[in-house]
Amino acid sequence: MITSKIRLSIFLTLILMMSCERSSTTSPPLDDQDTTITLPKSAKRGISYNLRHAADLDTLKSGVSWWYNWYFSTEAPEGYYADYAMEFIPMLWGGNTSISNLAEARAFILDHPEIEYLLVMNEPNLTDQANRTPGQAVTDWLIYEQFLFDLANNDGRELKLVGPAMNWGTMSGYSDPVVWLDTFYATYQASQGREPRIDYLAFHWYDYGLSQQLDRLQKYGKQIWITEMANWNSNIDSYSKQIAQMTEMVAICESRDDVFRYAWFIGRGNFSGNHYSYLFNLDPGELNNLGYTYINLPYSGE
Repeated sequence: MITSKIRLSIFLTLILMMSCERSSTTSPPLDDQDTTITLPKSAKRGISYNLRHAADLDTLKSGVSWWYNWYFSTEAPEGYYADYAMEFIPMLWGGNTSISNLAEARAFILDHPEIEYLLVMNEPNLTDQANRTPGQAVTDWLIYEQFLFDLANNDGRELKLVGPAMNWGTMSGYSDPVVWLDTFYATYQASQGREPRIDYLAFHWYDYGLSQQLDRLQKYGKQIWITEMANWNSNIDSYSKQIAQMTEMVAICESRDDVFRYAWFIGRGNFSGNHYSYLFNLDPGELNNLGYTYINLPYSGE
């Protein structure tokens, strides 16, 4: 006679065998599994800094999703995307990009299938940065567009174009980023009969009033990457004040649908004036209080 205990034992054994069979037939082979780590963090939050040390990447990985270094390749340890869930975004920094730079950028992009975006043209209305008039930028933009067209049609890689990265500048007549952009759009339209391809606008901000500046850019109908931000106003004379500003600025970026991504400036540096915006101490992987704040601030969807 089969007792209730024996029946229960048989029943549990059958359930276990069925569960094992299902898992063995639905799990992909180990070699086919995606080993990229996933972490609960803001997809928007990044850093503008030349990350090279594994210790820095490891420290940031819990709160930062992407970075760029104003260049089209990185010296970071290979495997950074899979090991640290950190996405590197290549950049063609200035205008008049050389053929060799385009070839090197293409090779890097093709070697990194996770790349989906290309940053271009850093602060064209600053004479010590990209330094491109709106007319010169039209010629540059046609090169960028052709580069992405060739990647898509010859190499099967569809990337989004992010730029130009605007700031308040030093170029005569174009210090206001909106004035530069309006002229660029109009010049491009007049010469090409269409608007330039801009998948996302980029913007830099180093003062109070971030929301008001973002509101001014809404006229272009683009989501925005704030590829550099901190508060360098002279009133920010301590890390505690910068922490307060960071908290406010990050909250703005996380809450606004028109902000697609943002990046804090900067990791470390040797600027002549201390703007209290460094995230790291000197030793690799060692965050200061501002850095700890940045990786732990709340984010949308949390």
